[in-house]
Amino acid sequence: MDKKALILGGKSGLLGQALDHVLKQDKWETICPDRNDFDFLNKDLLREYILDLGVETVFNTIAYTQVDQAEDEKESALLLNKKFPGTLGDICRSQDISLVHYSTDFVFNGKKLTPYTTEDETCPESVYGKTKLQGEKILMANKWDKLIIVRTSWLFGPFKTNFVDKIINFAKEKNNLKIIHDQVGSPTYTIDLAKYSLNLVKKETSGMFHLANKGQASWCELASEAIKCAGLYCNTTPIPSEDYPQKAKRPPYSVLDCSKYSVVTGESPRPWIQSLREYIYNYQ
Repeated sequence: MDKKALILGGKSGLLGQALDHVLKQDKWETICPDRNDFDFLNKDLLREYILDLGVETVFNTIAYTQVDQAEDEKESALLLNKKFPGTLGDICRSQDISLVHYSTDFVFNGKKLTPYTTEDETCPESVYGKTKLQGEKILMANKWDKLIIVRTSWLFGPFKTNFVDKIINFAKEKNNLKIIHDQVGSPTYTIDLAKYSLNLVKKETSGMFHLANKGQASWCELASEAIKCAGLYCNTTPIPSEDYPQKAKRPPYSVLDCSKYSVVTGESPRPWIQSLREYIYNYQ
């Protein structure tokens, strides 16, 4: 395997920087262009750029992720979440280049009571979720044996501010925090996600996968555990979503079933609490 990868979003993104870190540890050569280096949305320039690099694998972490803002900026969300993956997929497929594309738990409506599998029906209820699903579909419509789509959720990790960082900073200044408790999902450590993604690439597999750390939590439970791991003293008060109104509708339950990953790799994701402790110990 040619260990040279292009990581789109690897310059400043939360997941992209984790991928860069993990791949370099595995002796890969990585290229992480800045969005200002060239016009990513120009198909001809993008094709020329990728071909000139001579990479065997592309990781795409670029997306429109401002969930509430997307409700008012649908065209911008469509551009990054649907059109760009379609363009990138066309280029990679025509050149027989492996592509790992990241999607989201927001493709589900959250009405299920057990973890979502890759076979479950999708039914997004936000512009963000709908445009990310459209990106999946445009890739899967012309899929090839080097396409991997990864749905993931609730990311935390080093190199960029995230929910866990914000909670710890708030806990240093306040005695009580009100946190939503009726949204439940799969917290995911970006370093683990990068490692699991690399495992799939090494298996030379393809298709749709769910990747997240093992277990589930509400935002309030994740916040409480983060505060505890950081050795801080701050009370967390659980509140319903209606007490913290947001423009985009979130799935109330979006825990991901990662058993397909385990079947393909022979490994299982580790518990999110273990990963959270490692993150706080190493990076806080």
